[in-house]
Amino acid sequence: MSGRPAISYEVFPPRTPKGAESLARAMNHLSTAQPTMVSVTYGAGGADKDKSFAAVELATQHAGCPVAAHLTCVGVPRREVDEVVDRYLGLGVRHVVALRGDPSEGIDAPYRPHPEGFESTAALVAAIRQRAEVAGVDVTVSVSAYPEVHPQSPDLDHDLDVLSAKVAAGANRAMTQMFFDNEAMVRYLAALRSRDIAIPVIPGIMPVHDLERISAFAQRCGASVPQQMVEHFTQADDRHEAAVSWATMQIQQLIEVGLNEFHLYTLNQADLVLAIVDRLGETS
Repeated sequence: MSGRPAISYEVFPPRTPKGAESLARAMNHLSTAQPTMVSVTYGAGGADKDKSFAAVELATQHAGCPVAAHLTCVGVPRREVDEVVDRYLGLGVRHVVALRGDPSEGIDAPYRPHPEGFESTAALVAAIRQRAEVAGVDVTVSVSAYPEVHPQSPDLDHDLDVLSAKVAAGANRAMTQMFFDNEAMVRYLAALRSRDIAIPVIPGIMPVHDLERISAFAQRCGASVPQQMVEHFTQADDRHEAAVSWATMQIQQLIEVGLNEFHLYTLNQADLVLAIVDRLGETS
């Protein structure tokens, strides 16, 4: 493992007991990669909160690393969000990923705060800090970042204003949305420096399980799919090897510009992430 970058990963709450068993096995396998953290996503609009809590407990039992719990504020009153934060803290969570969340109408719908809710993610960050202070515990608060600009931001300056407000409210880390154009990430890091936004920004890496599905999702999220990537996958005889080699190449290039921590989106599967980690160990 010496010389390999720090790796964390994301999972989502399973819907069924069989899915929970599968996720437990995946996290047990992923623990062999010595991850720095596992993050557990949260249902849109707080849907199925119990499944989110159960997934956090499952990760605590099987991941072998600290657990970060996602939390969104879209469509719910402040009171309910405070209750979720308190529940997370009661479960031993000391890292919360604060996100606005997508409206129930879909990712493209404008954000409309609940009448008794939060106007912005920055307000959510401040509330998490306040609940942790009441509980007498210290927490890490991560937020999102967008190397190619949030789909609803008019421009990069606005996007950076939003991130700066989240930092001012108490965020001390950011993890990016998936991206496949490393040059976009390098430009984004330069823009952060120009604005004196100094928190660590962890690249979010999506192993490409299915090029067509990932490309469609990337389009909705405002993430570009380089032609080089399309050619890499369409010309490959082995899709698994293509996914491993592309993600490994993406991470290696980012290491060369000074990044040393990466957050991998697993889709609750261990095989690709473990293969990527193994390949990174071979090339470090």
